[in-house]
Amino acid sequence: MPAWYRSLFVADALERFGYYGMHAVLVLFAAGARADGGLGLSIGDAAALFGMWVSLMFALSLLGGWLGDRVLGQRPALIGGSMLSAAGYAMLACPWPGAALTGLAVVAVGGALFKPNHQALVNTLLPDQAARESGISLMYVGTQFSALVAPLVTGFVGERVDWQLGFGLGAAVMAACGVWLLVTAPGFDGAGTSPRRPLDEAERRRVGVWAAVGGLLVAALVAGAVTGRVGVLGGVAVVGLVSLLLTVGGYVWLHRDPLLGAADRRRLRVFLLVFLGTTLFWMIIAQAGSVLTAFARDEVDRQFGGFLVPASWLQAVTPLGLLVFAPVLASVLPRYGRRHALAGRLATGLALVGAGFLLMAVAAVTAAGPARASAGWLVACYLCNAVGEIVVAAASIAACAEVLPMAFLGRVMGMYWLFAAIGGGVGNGALARLSTTVPLPRYFAVLGGLAVAAGIAFHLGRRRLSAALAPEPATVAADPAPAAG
Repeated sequence: MPAWYRSLFVADALERFGYYGMHAVLVLFAAGARADGGLGLSIGDAAALFGMWVSLMFALSLLGGWLGDRVLGQRPALIGGSMLSAAGYAMLACPWPGAALTGLAVVAVGGALFKPNHQALVNTLLPDQAARESGISLMYVGTQFSALVAPLVTGFVGERVDWQLGFGLGAAVMAACGVWLLVTAPGFDGAGTSPRRPLDEAERRRVGVWAAVGGLLVAALVAGAVTGRVGVLGGVAVVGLVSLLLTVGGYVWLHRDPLLGAADRRRLRVFLLVFLGTTLFWMIIAQAGSVLTAFARDEVDRQFGGFLVPASWLQAVTPLGLLVFAPVLASVLPRYGRRHALAGRLATGLALVGAGFLLMAVAAVTAAGPARASAGWLVACYLCNAVGEIVVAAASIAACAEVLPMAFLGRVMGMYWLFAAIGGGVGNGALARLSTTVPLPRYFAVLGGLAVAAGIAFHLGRRRLSAALAPEPATVAADPAPAAG
């Protein structure tokens, strides 16, 4: 591995520890009794809070990618994102009123700076599509060690010891991530230090105005959270509206960029189908931390040899499945659908996560009887999610580098996560609340069937999608080769 790859590999593992630790405990913390340090919310409101956090982080990724492309440079954005996330986790560890909402917002901003710029830097420094997909796959699988350990450690500390101590672990890990990126800076040979296309003077003035407006809105929301005037449902509504406006406005903004040619815009329009497919995919995956965790807590037999397994521990099945199945899939995937790899993998991933939810429909029927459901049903669903992630994630992220010229990569990655924000917000907001009113067998069956149907549609249209995304001569001057290439 080059020095820069080792640095980004470790940084991603550390950042994912914080994210998956939060993923494991946030709903349980929010639904926990106030006497035990929780927020005392209903399970529906707790799931909505989780969805607000995920949605806000993904929605702000377009802005995070743009800041890396045009203002900060990718590496300063990574360091800033790490430190902001550390501060947010530290706020969550504080008992003062409003700390939870404020801390979640700060963690979301930190993640929005980190994730798109991390992926953009990896895509930039790896030389071609094959190397990008391979490098991202290796990094994606490597970070599953963090995803495996985080629910076990943070989940146990949060559920059995103290919620705030669990968040404190996240703060320490993210601070270590920022320090690591600073220490390993020489390995990048200057790559990612400055923006690829800096703002001109007129753009700086416009950005200053928008930054002032955004700062006032953020200050108003923080003040409302601290004083208790903006509650969970109000925050969910605001974040949902912001996510929708950012997604639509961001796509139109990118599509109308004057530096794009007709061929670039055509590919971006076709890639909208990929964005929508991954939105549905992440909408199903995101419910692991809300609907499935609530199901594990309330409907699953978790007794094992006299020990009550924490509900958050079951989320470790997904990264464990990734680590177990990754070697097999790594040998199969390069030979699978070479001509139509992206469409074929989206089809397979959607079919897998849909099948997992169809299994959960059977589990919900079982749990409706006198006995709780076996944990095996939930394990099978998480394993379907794991294999689906292996199939979809690397291929779809790597494909973002092929849509537009490299100068737009940060914004394309931001758009990818904006659409994921819609999926995460809907999955953990409206749908998670719906799961508390609709019979669970029907809820799981309808969503599972929808994902399987979408997978079949991508399979049938794979040739047309591949032809429409085929590269054409660039209409924007190529960027100079990165220093560490």
